Amino acid sequence: MRERVIRDEIHRDILVPARIAKLIDTKEFQRLRFIQQLSTCYYVFPSANHSRFVHSLGAFHLATVLSRQIQDNQPGLLSDADAELVQIAALLHDIGHPPFSHLLENPAVFATFHSHEHWGRLLLESEETEIGLAIREVLGAAQLGRLFAVMSGESEHDGKPIPSFLKEIVSSQLDVDRMDYLMRDERNSGAQIGGFDVERVFRALRVGEDGHLFAMNWGQPAIEAYLVTRFHMYTQVYFHKVNMLTQSYLTRLLVRARILKQEGKLQLSRELNNMLCNESLTAAEYVVLTDAHILVALPDWAAHDDQHLSEDAQRLLSRRGFHKSLRIDELSLGMVDKVTETICEIVSTAGYDESRDLIQATISKSGYKPYVEGIRLEDGRDMSEVSELVRSLTQPTERLLIFVPEEVRDECETAARALIKPKQAHLGEF
Repeated sequence: MRERVIRDEIHRDILVPARIAKLIDTKEFQRLRFIQQLSTCYYVFPSANHSRFVHSLGAFHLATVLSRQIQDNQPGLLSDADAELVQIAALLHDIGHPPFSHLLENPAVFATFHSHEHWGRLLLESEETEIGLAIREVLGAAQLGRLFAVMSGESEHDGKPIPSFLKEIVSSQLDVDRMDYLMRDERNSGAQIGGFDVERVFRALRVGEDGHLFAMNWGQPAIEAYLVTRFHMYTQVYFHKVNMLTQSYLTRLLVRARILKQEGKLQLSRELNNMLCNESLTAAEYVVLTDAHILVALPDWAAHDDQHLSEDAQRLLSRRGFHKSLRIDELSLGMVDKVTETICEIVSTAGYDESRDLIQATISKSGYKPYVEGIRLEDGRDMSEVSELVRSLTQPTERLLIFVPEEVRDECETAARALIKPKQAHLGEF
């Protein structure tokens, strides 16, 4: 097998050595072609339908570029063997994702629930999966153990130390995973946030005497741009109200399908039955699951006699009949009980089912975390200590989204505002 070049919309040419191509050519890795990177985000941004497959290739490419940058800047610090481990860790970091990515990484959906990291470890450890056999062929038993240690952030393996920066390249505030998905998600969503110069960020990175990554002071503007891009991608894309609503539809649709299956009112495919009802799901059964198994069921579910199942399936198929969000930015999690009781009364009085037609979604995002998980500069200070812009990003984001039928939205908004800000209880005052 020869090395190959993969053409990518973000990074242009991605050079894949023959050893790495053996991993990519396994059915478990190829499965990632059929796992949406941004779950239901394409209901808002139609072109945001890229996959975990291309993201994983991008993370591999960035890990390759960064590891070579470290080798050039600080010769002798990073061996070729460890550089390859970092690149493989980046390539395989998403191998265990469920259908629709993080959305369905949810115990409400999976009868057998594990995190995607846990499933990924099972797939790589198995001698019955193609990826498990290929990784053993490529690395051998000793290096495979060190790979697992790097991926889990351990400080040593088999008596040999593992510098912290190896893990930080793959998972940290400034890792190749985040950098690729921000660049890729911005491009495919069309959000035009502004972006950042990943090459300049990489050129600024060094490894300190303590084994951790730090950035040269002149790299501060590039890192600020990266952090600002991350902030705006969350607020404008990942937390977009329609994205949050369609995620709610899909999740509760699958929960409803399980209930109907248990009641003998719905037939499920073998794959969906394994997802929803199998309480002892194996790695071999898990790894065949893709978005397609859900999507192909939607037309049948849209025609089902059960109103709850059919309505949500029809919504996702037609993008019609969506609930509408209350246009109140001040809704916080502490206001849930205060607001929802009143809104429930309005929804019920109008003849709607409050258990179905009052939908809540929580936006929760931790801010930039200095010191413990922060980004250090060459003088030892955290970015938040020298940058007012970064300090502004340390506050966590917590908001409540409430969706109701369009017919009662204005009435619900007026009632909610009367509770939150009694003096601003009418739409006209905003």
